[in-house]
Amino acid sequence: MKAEVFLPDDYRPAEDEPFMNERQLEYFRRKLIAWKNDILNESRETLEGLQDSSRNIPDIADRASEETDRALELRTRDRQRKLVAKIDAALRRIETGEYGYCEETGEPISLKRLDARPIATLSLEAQERHERRERVHRDD
Repeated sequence: MKAEVFLPDDYRPAEDEPFMNERQLEYFRRKLIAWKNDILNESRETLEGLQDSSRNIPDIADRASEETDRALELRTRDRQRKLVAKIDAALRRIETGEYGYCEETGEPISLKRLDARPIATLSLEAQERHERRERVHRDD
């Protein structure tokens, strides 16, 4: 088992330290775990809310409104379920030493990009190329 990495509360990854050193990896690991826990807590609250609100509403407009709200909430939770899978994949990449490197080029992904989007698998340049190709094929 690995020794725990000390990480000050105010730590932020910096460009002037070795890329994906133990402190950076621990920073992103904690960030990903906190994000995942937030999503799972929201999901639990949603499930409890849906169970509580399964009452019979006589007014058809109110019932339709509630069904629309429920459908929207379930779509949001489905997107978040997919996000949890991406977070888990990022955590696995941390464990295997692949985290922080572009899947396409193998180059490091910028720390700013990873801080903003810790599940990123492509560098900004590779992501832009990917989106351009998507746009071109969508126009066909």
